[in-house]
Amino acid sequence: MNIIGFIVNKAYAAPPPIPPSAKTFIGKISTEVLDPIIAILFALATLYFFYNVARYIWNPDNEEMREEGKTGMLYGIIGMFIMVAVFGILSFIIDSTGGEDVTNYV
Repeated sequence: MNIIGFIVNKAYAAPPPIPPSAKTFIGKISTEVLDPIIAILFALATLYFFYNVARYIWNPDNEEMREEGKTGMLYGIIGMFIMVAVFGILSFIIDSTGGEDVTNYV
């Protein structure tokens, strides 16, 4: 066998299979630890956004408070976007590793 044939055979080699216990473990970490943390952070970002909306609305004469409200609303939206992106990235990683979904949806 020449060197080219060796490289081609190694390039198309399949990765070793992931054990079922590791797939279940990955799924449990995702559903038991990461998903609740992301949900809590998303809720906090949403509350922060609405708090700053209220600051913006309730201070029509105070320009400084209105600017702080605008900035806070922007940060709240950015925070919510980051939480949705993290959830999507984690879902992609779990799906691509073959992690089992251990949630019991009705």
